[in-house]
Amino acid sequence: MIEVKNLSKSYGNTKAVNDVSLSIGKGELFGLLGPNGSGKTTIIKMLTGQIKPTSGSLKVHGVEVLEDPIRVRELVGIIPEQETPPSFLTAEEYLHFVAKIRKMEQYEEVCEKWFEFFDFGDQKNSLCKDLSRGTRQKLMFAQAFLHEPELAIIDEPLINLDPIMQRKVKDFLKGYVKNGGTIFISTHILEIAKQICTSIGIIYKGKLVHTGRLDDPVLQGRNFEEFFLELVSRPGEISALA
Repeated sequence: MIEVKNLSKSYGNTKAVNDVSLSIGKGELFGLLGPNGSGKTTIIKMLTGQIKPTSGSLKVHGVEVLEDPIRVRELVGIIPEQETPPSFLTAEEYLHFVAKIRKMEQYEEVCEKWFEFFDFGDQKNSLCKDLSRGTRQKLMFAQAFLHEPELAIIDEPLINLDPIMQRKVKDFLKGYVKNGGTIFISTHILEIAKQICTSIGIIYKGKLVHTGRLDDPVLQGRNFEEFFLELVSRPGEISALA
């Protein structure tokens, strides 16, 4: 579902992403982990065609991103790190707008199910600018899965959500993958990855320093947090640990 080869992105003399290669198959719940500023969001923006790489290639859902970024965004569900629904639309108007853009038929019932799922139907007629950050996050989550995409790319999936909704979203994501979907998330919260991911990549200062399944023998019997901290704090030991 995602093929990334020798991907790099530079801003002046700063390499935000440095020669990253990844392969993510159908049915995976992949977590890209790393400290703040390590390049996670930059990779997501390149995967979704929002910015162009300095070098390397990307294929998402069988589409060459550089050749047809719009097609990628048509196929994939996307939740950005910053929730940004249009301020001048109500929550319901926004979901209806997304449904029409995606050429969905009889979408009203689907939209209503998402208002029920996230328990904010009482705010569907409120302008997006008047919604709380948590409610805007729910709205962005709903728009990403409205058309039931085979692949969803999510930057910090649980940001701004309360513990009840976090649990609900985690269960939803695990169920979505179990039913044949593929999820790519980025996060700096290790506990999220431990709870829901099937495979992970760890990125540090733009370089991918580890990839593998969570049931990989290299992690068995090890404290996951310590493993992560060793990789992102002492790069010289990466070859011995990965």
